Amino acid sequence: MEYNKIIEKFEDIIGKKWVLTGKDELIPYSKDETSDASAIPDIVLIPENAMQVSQIMKIANKYLIPVTPRGLGTGVSGGALPVKGGIVLSLERFTSILEIDKGNMVAVVEPGVITGKLHAEVEKQGLFYPPDPASLDSCSIGGNIAENAGGPRAVKYGTTKDYVRGLEIVLPTGEMLTPGGKIHKNATGYNLIGIIIGSEGTLAIITKIILKLIPLPKYRVDLLIPFQDFRKASSAINKIFETSIIPVNIEFIEQKAIDALKAYIEEDFPFSEAGAHLLVGIDGNTKENVEKEYETIGEVCLNAGATDVFVADTPQTKERLWKARRSLHDALEKKSRVMEREDVVVPVSRIPELLNFVYKLSEESGFEIVPFGHAGDGNVHINILKMNTPEGEWVKKKEKVVEKLLRKVVRLGGTLSGEHGIGIAKKRFIHISLSKEEIELAKRIKKAFDPNNILNPGKIFE
Repeated sequence: MEYNKIIEKFEDIIGKKWVLTGKDELIPYSKDETSDASAIPDIVLIPENAMQVSQIMKIANKYLIPVTPRGLGTGVSGGALPVKGGIVLSLERFTSILEIDKGNMVAVVEPGVITGKLHAEVEKQGLFYPPDPASLDSCSIGGNIAENAGGPRAVKYGTTKDYVRGLEIVLPTGEMLTPGGKIHKNATGYNLIGIIIGSEGTLAIITKIILKLIPLPKYRVDLLIPFQDFRKASSAINKIFETSIIPVNIEFIEQKAIDALKAYIEEDFPFSEAGAHLLVGIDGNTKENVEKEYETIGEVCLNAGATDVFVADTPQTKERLWKARRSLHDALEKKSRVMEREDVVVPVSRIPELLNFVYKLSEESGFEIVPFGHAGDGNVHINILKMNTPEGEWVKKKEKVVEKLLRKVVRLGGTLSGEHGIGIAKKRFIHISLSKEEIELAKRIKKAFDPNNILNPGKIFE
């Protein structure tokens, strides 16, 4: 069928207003937050319900048109880039919180709901949705599921996968499925929900989500704890876990990240002369227990070499610390518009080895490399800054540096990504972490869901 006839079919389904074909209309959908990467689609479709998505996918599958699902474009691994052209299927109109069901402790939402908005709405009712990616004020729940997003609170509360109870999905061939529901347990058949979570939009399009909620803790305190260097901070992390207290989060920020942050926020940061900081959160239902736990953690850290303990127990002081923590990426981007962002994971006890390797790699390569991240679960964000490096040299050297880094991560018992996904950014390195047999099995799963390879092709593996 000729191109114009297919366009007319899409216009009949969703209305002409929501079919974008002009160059100026397409450009905003050619990028996400992946540094220095873009791909322009042939057409953008913006449906408003699952039935429309189903009809679109049936046409795309029939005529073998690539389809790239897109949430709000905050991903950093290129998952929303239409690298094979074709259709970008934007879910930006799927923005409703359909239900907050206190009786069953779930929220029913559409995939375009902003994560921070969901937090605010459920907390009004004394409930809590813990996953908190750094981009929570701009990222969507659907995108979080596609990447299995985490965030600082993963230490105590887990990641997105731990909160998905049910889905409504549209397969690449157009069929609609509704695995799971408002139920707590499900041992009936294969765990299709588990396969969809983290599949980066390559297996199905998510059109509705049922999320587990928990009671909102009544009290929360954050501690900013400076150390002379990360070696001492790492020792303190082990000591914290030995107390049997499970903090909400244990974040680490080292000196280079603090320097970039100070320049970005244009104000001083507490203990900015320290070589490393831990940001530790504690929550609970009684003020007395929270105070007891943070006093214990503070004492443990001081005994392990901390130079001080700053207690943030008011909304203003907590907001100040977390605004700074969530600004780290923007601070680095101001310093270097182009950077390579890795979000590797290693066992918590191996973080010092990883950081020592990163510092040596920085010296050898001449690149400024800035690590920070989730010390409590071993998820380290390693940012390789281009700065003024000439483009040709950057491309050639960066490839070698990244490969050295990822091979070291795997030798330490880790893996390539904790929450950003593989997308296009890391697919050339997937063989470092997964065996040939694992990759082939993944491809067979993809084939079962998407026999014509039209849904988000060119992602995760070739």
